[in-house]
Amino acid sequence: MDIIKTSIEGLVIIQPKVIEDERGYFMESYKESFINEKFPHIKFVQDNESKSSYGVLRGLHFQKPPFEQTKLVRVIDGEVLDVALDLRTNSKTYGKWESFILSSENKRQLYIPKGFAHGFIVLSKEAVFTYKVDNHYSAKHESGVNFNDPTLKIDWKIDKRNIVISSKDSKLNYL
Repeated sequence: MDIIKTSIEGLVIIQPKVIEDERGYFMESYKESFINEKFPHIKFVQDNESKSSYGVLRGLHFQKPPFEQTKLVRVIDGEVLDVALDLRTNSKTYGKWESFILSSENKRQLYIPKGFAHGFIVLSKEAVFTYKVDNHYSAKHESGVNFNDPTLKIDWKIDKRNIVISSKDSKLNYL
């Protein structure tokens, strides 16, 4: 596995080594010793998975303290535009975001530290999205930032008329 730094400190892409031949491919999608070496303070406690159709946007979500979550996300099938927004108030990149194409083809994973809002939109017909978290979900501590915040100017790569979002997510506050 290789680590690819982004322009936001702590937010990194993990590129697994993929072995392909006429039978298909093999890869280590998670290796505890690698995570322990690169991120020694992280212990994942739960795996989550979602399946969504084209245009479905989930996010931008985060958990408030003490239920903040570090996430390791990837796409098993399909393609998404994944967005991470830095909400760490002591960060020089507070309010900045980056987006990445995650797909079953490129097999990239995104490591998102605590203090980020996270969301994704499905660019393929369907996508199966999975993520590891290092803290349990708490409904009382869930929060988010509206995907359509005009100050963020996130290009979701899909005409806004074709975006499918939950009523709860459409009511999220702006940054």
